[in-house]
Amino acid sequence: MGALSLASTAFARPLRDVHGDTPAPETSSDDGEPKSKVRDSETAAIGTTFELGLEHAPFPDTSGKYTDDTVMVFVPSHFRLAGDKKIDFVVHFHGHNSSAKDVIGGHKLRDQVHDSHQNAVLVVPQGPVNAADGDFGKLMRKGGLGKLLGEVREVLTSKKVSSKLGHASLHGAKGSGRVILTSHSGGYHAAAVNVDGSGVEVREVYLFDSLYDDVATFREWVNDSPKHHKLVSYYIGGKTLEKSLELAKALEDDGIDVAREEGDERISRGELTKARGVFLVGKTNHYSACYDEHPLRECLLASCLHSSGGGSWLKHKDAPRAT
Repeated sequence: MGALSLASTAFARPLRDVHGDTPAPETSSDDGEPKSKVRDSETAAIGTTFELGLEHAPFPDTSGKYTDDTVMVFVPSHFRLAGDKKIDFVVHFHGHNSSAKDVIGGHKLRDQVHDSHQNAVLVVPQGPVNAADGDFGKLMRKGGLGKLLGEVREVLTSKKVSSKLGHASLHGAKGSGRVILTSHSGGYHAAAVNVDGSGVEVREVYLFDSLYDDVATFREWVNDSPKHHKLVSYYIGGKTLEKSLELAKALEDDGIDVAREEGDERISRGELTKARGVFLVGKTNHYSACYDEHPLRECLLASCLHSSGGGSWLKHKDAPRAT
């Protein structure tokens, strides 16, 4: 995905200055409203995508290495604010040599969230732009993710953004609900850092050809809440295959319910839903691991999130998970 095609003047106000982790002074527009953090937006049938510039984005941080404060956000058209007024989030950590703006569209993340019918908002923070670096700056610090999602919620519930979202408005949202972390390739370490101490309730983690290390961290997290914490590793081969088999055996030894594919055999939709350690064999290549077989869509269909109409997939619990 390149630059967003819709550049409405209502979303083109200057962003606040950001200096490391120090909150910038609040500035106002002529009508007294806070100046918009929304740089651009695009509305399509599947939902609305926002390009934000945020204070609690991964960068800039005190290292001074990277400065891009972009955070991409997608609100599916079917989204409806839940009765508890909390927003469930899917947060994706992109891999090396890529950018948030490219992967949210190019890896079909928005389409898969929409097609899953899950009532959640997709957030893709910008890590190092087109660099072989898995450091996500301020999100590698305790409570960093909670601060980011709080700021995203603040923007999405503003009057201008709420009116743009129509029936999918988040106006009145009170906090963050369940959070799912996903990663591709080198984004795995940011996911590992944020499973605990992030300031939000991380319920599930999906690693798309991304389990290169941090096996002990993920093992401990699954065991910390074996009835609620769920990890899915979708692997192609090589190091991610090796580490996935290592983690699968460790979780089995711990008494965790594990579902593991072998060869061409696919686990069932019921197994994908019930198991807390899930290991899927990818039939594509590393670069397209997020989208060729729509693995994010399948994981979300079997997730802890609340569906707005996709329940028919789970009615066929004995059918193969691949669709």
